[in-house]
Amino acid sequence: MATTPENAAPLKPLHGGPLALLTIAVAFSTFMEVLDMTIVNVAVPHISGSLGVSPSEGTWTISSYALASAIMQPLTGWIARRFGEVRTFVVSVLLFVVFSMLCGLATSMPMLVVCRLLQGAGSGPMVALSLTLLLTSYPKEKQGIALALWAMTVVVAPIFGPILGGWLTDNFSWPWIFYINLPVGIAAAVITWSILHKRETKTFKAPIDMVGLVLLVVGVGCLQFMLDNGNDHDWFASPLILTLGITALVCLTFLVVWEIHAKHPVIDLSLFKQRNFTVGVVALTLGMFAFFGINVVFPLWLQIDLGYTATWAGLATAPVGVLAFLISPILGKNMHRLELRAVVTFAFVIFAFTSWWFASFDSNASFGTLVVPRFVMGLAIPCFFIPLNQIYLSGLPASEIASASGLSNFCRTMGSSMSTAITVTLWQHRSELHHANLTENVSPGHPAATQFLQDLANHGMPHQQSLGLIDQLVNREALTLAVNDVFWGCAVLFLLLIPILWFAKPPFGSAGGAMGH
Repeated sequence: MATTPENAAPLKPLHGGPLALLTIAVAFSTFMEVLDMTIVNVAVPHISGSLGVSPSEGTWTISSYALASAIMQPLTGWIARRFGEVRTFVVSVLLFVVFSMLCGLATSMPMLVVCRLLQGAGSGPMVALSLTLLLTSYPKEKQGIALALWAMTVVVAPIFGPILGGWLTDNFSWPWIFYINLPVGIAAAVITWSILHKRETKTFKAPIDMVGLVLLVVGVGCLQFMLDNGNDHDWFASPLILTLGITALVCLTFLVVWEIHAKHPVIDLSLFKQRNFTVGVVALTLGMFAFFGINVVFPLWLQIDLGYTATWAGLATAPVGVLAFLISPILGKNMHRLELRAVVTFAFVIFAFTSWWFASFDSNASFGTLVVPRFVMGLAIPCFFIPLNQIYLSGLPASEIASASGLSNFCRTMGSSMSTAITVTLWQHRSELHHANLTENVSPGHPAATQFLQDLANHGMPHQQSLGLIDQLVNREALTLAVNDVFWGCAVLFLLLIPILWFAKPPFGSAGGAMGH
């Protein structure tokens, strides 16, 4: 009879030096993988210029990575059961490093896109398994700290990505954003393997669910491609985007039906029978949607409307990481004492408050004014991510942690992708509406407009130039009013999520409540 994870003997936790070393190695590999989602963002103009393509084609370097990573994340549980968690994690890290180097050495756009696809596919299981390895290595009473450290790296990495990417691109060249993964990845793989190779999980051969795999790849591929390119093609007015949308809908609908009835499903959808898993993942996905929307639109507004450079936009965004970094370990240490639903509720209130605060800014807001709410928002980040991880993992046996973590990471990634597409589109559409409304006030019937034109004429500015200046000012204010609308929408969504949280049922024991069983 095949040995399954259910009848494997539980591993004894690590202590002291090996545990500290493992934590650093796993944290840095997670940091590196999540960092690569955002580090490329600021380098796109340099990459597209260097390889002789348009900036919109340059964004393929972002979407190809996200696409491959999103497909691989829900497969993590199946791969880990087939090959072992430690082996899968180490191979994932090494593949990530190899394809990072090839990305840096790419001499054409097709080569770079293929390498980014392979880099994303290789790294897909890394984030989910990093959490699993930490939880199985930590003593039960310290698993809250493990969760906190893991969540901290996942949260802080996207914040530092644009700053580090901007600095490396400006001071060296764009390939260095890929080369820096080499020393970190090699060290993480060597340390993890040397500490954990004797703690490999039992493996068993499960047949490959080819129908589920094909439906997953085609469905998620079409959905991700549609989200990345919809805005450039005017969404469903384009036959291409419409076809992609219908294909994604059909494939993902069939995938759900097929996986529920499959004997050896490639994605374990039965996890959603657990109330806490469903509540936790829904809150995480929609919370991530609103949080990511703010983090996408805010730096875009700073650069497009307020004239910030990529580096300064990164610096204005970064303070959100300060309190998150300081509070995460404290929160992790005291998780067992707290009502986790109340902690996440507090996070959503802070998010809603800071979003509303952002919605009050005008186009004359100073750097100092913009930084303060970003700093305050950092208070909510650990209170959002860490307890939600504990909520959705509570009550699950150790054998299901990898599948649960992979599936929740997939939902989180798709929430982020949808957020990018929807918030940017919403911002553009609202700015067009505000532009039309504001333009109505620039007419001979409005004394302020005629007075302004008169003042410009008195300073010797030709009439045509004066109208051009007014159009610039109207544009600037329309974009600012539109960004305020997006922030308002995010604030409302955060508040609407609060009641959902309270459907989760305590107790929320250490992650994988049955982990010791």
